[in-house]
Amino acid sequence: MDRVTSRLPVVTVTYSPGDHLRTFVETLPAATTRPVGLVMADNGSEDGVPESVADACEFAEFFPTGGNLGYGTAINRAVTEISARPDEFDQEFVLVVNPDVSFEPGSVDELLAAARRWPRGGAFGPRIAEADGSVYPSARSVPRLGSGIGHAVLGPVWPGNPWTARYLDDERMDTERAAGWLSGSCLLLRRSAFDALGGFDERYFMYMEDVDLGDRLGRAGWQNVYVPSSVIHHDRGHAARTVPEFTLRAHHRSAYLFQADRHPGAWRAPIRWALKAGLELRCRLAIRSAERALR
Repeated sequence: MDRVTSRLPVVTVTYSPGDHLRTFVETLPAATTRPVGLVMADNGSEDGVPESVADACEFAEFFPTGGNLGYGTAINRAVTEISARPDEFDQEFVLVVNPDVSFEPGSVDELLAAARRWPRGGAFGPRIAEADGSVYPSARSVPRLGSGIGHAVLGPVWPGNPWTARYLDDERMDTERAAGWLSGSCLLLRRSAFDALGGFDERYFMYMEDVDLGDRLGRAGWQNVYVPSSVIHHDRGHAARTVPEFTLRAHHRSAYLFQADRHPGAWRAPIRWALKAGLELRCRLAIRSAERALR
């Protein structure tokens, strides 16, 4: 099948997504002139929404993963399924999107156009518009140990601190540019780059898998390209608000894994021990704060 007329593969991970998924599906067709094929990698939904969407939408299919495998693992399974069907799906790109995203018209075509402008681009991410009209800082610097600690410790109490500013890297959100990593809420991935890295690191259950992927792409000579002409909306954190303890623990485990991987060796063991202890303390404090907020 010709690449131009074959379906652009779109992958989302579902876990009882509710009405967000319906909005996602309603806004997707206007986002591109290409025919699309949506694969919903389902991690054990109990609300019946992914199945009903698959029944009602001719371009969507329900793809059960067999359990709650985590975000990156589910994406990898879906991409493997797409790879096995070259007559149906374009094998050059895959669009990976959260089910709580909605698209502005033409937003996916803008990402595809940027991919032609940036031949070494491995990942392309849109502008994420907030409900209040602001822009979410979705194109950030890779967190190094020092800036990561500074942001984690001081960010909640001193948002303008230099470590947080360096990490957010949000002064040029109107400029198409390369960044350290892009928000995984919506990523157009060049398959040659994604496949060469082995996809998402499946040790990350949720959170930080996008940071890890962006860092590994950069280390391998690829670029993470922020494309502000492409605009989406994202209801960030709605899942985290319902189960804060689980999501906070998952976030802190992923933060430790990311930094521990980048500080290997016996001589760096004290750094890893201190990092683990500090993140555990921060996690406990964050859980208490979240629990008080829910009372």
